[in-house]
Amino acid sequence: MNRVRLLVLNAALGPLDYSVPDGVQVVPGHVVIAPLGPRTVTGIVWESERLPGSEVPAEKLRPIREVVAVPPLSAPLRRLIEWTADYYCAALASVARMVLSSGGALGGPATMTEYRLSGAEPSGRLTAQRKQALEMLGGHQGTIRELSGASEVSEGVLRGMVGAGLIEPVTVAIDRPYPPADPDFDQPVLSDDQLRVARTLVKAVEARKFAPVLLDGVTGSGKTETYFEPVAEAIRLGRQVLVLLPEIALTENFLVRFEQRFGAAPVLWHSSLKSTERRRAWRAIANGNAQVIVGARSALFLPYANLGLIVVDEAHEVSFKQDEGVRYNARDVSVMRARFEQIPVVLASATPALESLHMAQTGTYELLELPSRFGGAQLPAIKLVNLTEEKPGAGKWLSQPIVDALEERLSRGEQSLLFLNRRGYAPLTLCRNCGHRFQCPNCSAWLVEHRLSARLSCHHCGHETGVPETCPECGEPDCLVACGPGVERIADEVAELFPEARVAVATSDTLGNPERAAEFIAKAEAKAIDVIVGTQLVTKGFHFPELTLVGVVDADLGLEGGDLRAAERTYQQVAQVAGRAGRGSKPGEVLIQTRHPDAPVIAALADGDRDAFYAAETEARRDAGAPPFGRWAAIILSSEDEKEAREAAVRLGDTRPELEDLYILGPAPAPLALLRGRYRYRFLVNARRSASLQKVLRDWIDAHQFAPGVRIGVDIDPYSFV
Repeated sequence: MNRVRLLVLNAALGPLDYSVPDGVQVVPGHVVIAPLGPRTVTGIVWESERLPGSEVPAEKLRPIREVVAVPPLSAPLRRLIEWTADYYCAALASVARMVLSSGGALGGPATMTEYRLSGAEPSGRLTAQRKQALEMLGGHQGTIRELSGASEVSEGVLRGMVGAGLIEPVTVAIDRPYPPADPDFDQPVLSDDQLRVARTLVKAVEARKFAPVLLDGVTGSGKTETYFEPVAEAIRLGRQVLVLLPEIALTENFLVRFEQRFGAAPVLWHSSLKSTERRRAWRAIANGNAQVIVGARSALFLPYANLGLIVVDEAHEVSFKQDEGVRYNARDVSVMRARFEQIPVVLASATPALESLHMAQTGTYELLELPSRFGGAQLPAIKLVNLTEEKPGAGKWLSQPIVDALEERLSRGEQSLLFLNRRGYAPLTLCRNCGHRFQCPNCSAWLVEHRLSARLSCHHCGHETGVPETCPECGEPDCLVACGPGVERIADEVAELFPEARVAVATSDTLGNPERAAEFIAKAEAKAIDVIVGTQLVTKGFHFPELTLVGVVDADLGLEGGDLRAAERTYQQVAQVAGRAGRGSKPGEVLIQTRHPDAPVIAALADGDRDAFYAAETEARRDAGAPPFGRWAAIILSSEDEKEAREAAVRLGDTRPELEDLYILGPAPAPLALLRGRYRYRFLVNARRSASLQKVLRDWIDAHQFAPGVRIGVDIDPYSFV
């Protein structure tokens, strides 16, 4: 009788052994359904020598119920699961759960409803939108969402047409194939630099060996068009490609460029997909029918049948770091997946992470550079505006040089972008009568006023409340004061200065799904927007040739607080947003408002001297034993009871390991001491490269039994220090 060991998706259960019924064939990687008490669990067949567990006598083993009809998870993917769990001090089951993140994909054949024009004659007069839908949807069939995109008509109008019989439902198989991408659909004309880089990347795809590459190109140099060439080669070879993007809002812009190059859309993977869309994508990826997959960081753990290339676009982006659950960095895990799969991986960025640059300089990564903008476009001129000298008026946030530059662009019919990395109208609202400050009941954070939605919101837990007419503390009416600027307040200031200007606010609140992002891009490209006011969302990926002015409202904002990578992140954000200016034939200008023009990072931005900044930052990191020369780890203990959290942290601190190559700070209340109703204490660990960091942390933490209400999280290579 055969027996198998299962990795079940509940970390608390540990490995479980089962028997295999006669006539049933299973191999490592198979997904199976097995009994557990009166219920069933999903598990993955694993090599028993790699998954230690308690031996159970053969006569006590229960048989598995079912082998799920999906391809077994490959050995490289199983090794990636093991590596991720080990490196990030996470449960193996938690990582495996990310692979099987589409529960519906494990079911049998299923159907869904699509829609098409019925051919029925309309009765009575048609609205303009219904007429447009009838004109544009001939020959189209798809979901209501897809038809909405094809016709540029709202989903509500289309559903009304279904009710009127103008559009009819059609039942189709969910797992229908995706339209194929054509690698030769539209061959672009590349510059000499692009051709040089593209040829190197194409050879790497053909070689089918592990090859980590840092593609370092200035903003506007055509990195996307360049890495599309190895994507095309992988398609020709019948291999799959994964392209990771940091923001869902970037997806629509990327899709347009992809479809223009390859004649069909890629397969999407992100959190906004419906369950049926996730199932279709997951199964197409697993059986090899999905050619090119574009997704957020979670797409990295999908079960690709024949992966040939990974591209991480905007690879420096912090949003590739997961801050909850399994706290992995998709940039680093993508390199490991490529290593296990023996394929090339391309990290593309205009402002690479210092760690990535160090790997290139030491020869671990191959460095490929695009040093100039495509088509002769020039990098923008950058000027500092010293706010200690050019002070905005009372209650204003834009200095006169920026106001004058905006006026000049409006008179010339050109577009402008104002950047402030702060959502909402104001970061703090207080009562001018009694001084009451509006604070989140679940977090130690102020509520942010959003005037577009007339709400006070917590940006940490999502708590929302209406803006009261009177102060809840003293009862005084009309006494609430907004303190400080957010993007909505800057947009109001622009509208007050230039009433005729068409202003758009671009944040995760306003561009929270692909449809809104597509609408924004279409308006900007049609020059229906004069001034864009946005957060970090607009610092990357967008290409608007008529945008010639970028104004950075507060360059010092990112330097505040306890972020150990503050200088690097400030440089990256400002350099990226500056790169939105002058991408066409017209020259660009960037004005950076600052109160600290002599700060090294601000001076480097003004001088355009990236190499000097990175060199100074590298030496500072070396002196501090910080990455890439040392290692950081954070330990976060939390509980709904403050005393319980504090005592657990103190008890853990009392048993800290004393080692020469490892230094532990804490415990201390986290800067965000209350988050989602849980009190938090933190340790920060600084380790030399010689330290066995993960083993030390596991041994230290596993020696303790914490109260049931205490949660403990380990964050290796943290990016958040709150």
